[in-house]
Amino acid sequence: MTKKLLGIDLNNETENDILEKIEKYIKNPKGVFHVVSVNPENMVIAHKSKVFKRIVNTAQIRIVDGFGIVAAGQILGKHVGPRLTGVDLMEKLLNIASERRIRVVLIGGKGNLAEDIANCYNRAQSEANFIGLQGIKDIRKPTAKEEKEVLSIVADYKPRLLFVAFGSPFQELWINKNRALLQGIVTMGVGGGFDFLSRRIRRAPKLLRVLGLEWLFRLILQPWRLKRQATRLSYFIWLVVKERFSKNY
Repeated sequence: MTKKLLGIDLNNETENDILEKIEKYIKNPKGVFHVVSVNPENMVIAHKSKVFKRIVNTAQIRIVDGFGIVAAGQILGKHVGPRLTGVDLMEKLLNIASERRIRVVLIGGKGNLAEDIANCYNRAQSEANFIGLQGIKDIRKPTAKEEKEVLSIVADYKPRLLFVAFGSPFQELWINKNRALLQGIVTMGVGGGFDFLSRRIRRAPKLLRVLGLEWLFRLILQPWRLKRQATRLSYFIWLVVKERFSKNY
């Protein structure tokens, strides 16, 4: 059952439902399977960009990644489904891929982060099939050579899972732009997920995650995010309040 929240369709699916859909696709891949994380910042981007909004709404899976989405649903009287962070989903999929010898490509992150993660999984499981690529140094200004090299490696390796860490909205736009070359692949933008996976940045303690305060813990560790996060969060709150008191509510 689909719920629309601030113009974004959210599927009320459990973690098991999502994993089951992905595993079914991997066994019988047809077309592109795009997983998008929905959080307050992405909601704001979608409100301002019709292209990004269309990409999010046409994704095969939209996970509720952000306590703000759950809170907004409660305020607007809409059950948006259980929360599942992109980092948690990525880690579960990587573990499944490692155990079942599913080919995986990781692209992005700082320096050789993607390559380091891939090597770590390959060492831990001798039959794992992971490749890590820095890919594109500046996603705002990708060169034709970078694009060609990345897509050539993906085409040759034929992964079943592709994780892209360019940050939103760039990772989703990049995946959408290259849809024709990513057939048969589960694609997912993971933002700063590689940093958490590699333990370069600490995740919030489990209690804070349960309470929906992971964003605050991350802000303490990365205070440079304050301006961007405060701007988008205040805009998101305004959108929720506006819809709550609209005539059509």
